Amino acid sequence: MDPENREKALRERLERIDALERELKAKESAKKQVPLRLSSTLWTEIAAWAEEDFRSINGQIEYILTEAVKKRKGRGGP
Repeated sequence: MDPENREKALRERLERIDALERELKAKESAKKQVPLRLSSTLWTEIAAWAEEDFRSINGQIEYILTEAVKKRKGRGGP
């Protein structure tokens, strides 16, 4: 394969990879909404924790849940 065709093939391959990465990021960023009721005491604790970690309350709840799932998976799951 001559250098020009090789370069063209590589560019096309990079474009396909970029498109796949964009698609994956879009899927990962799709979030589900979950109504959640918390006691005022728990909300206050999470709010204080979120402020310490420079996160929103929603971000803190997501962080806590993500860490809980990681910990559970580390133990071998159900």
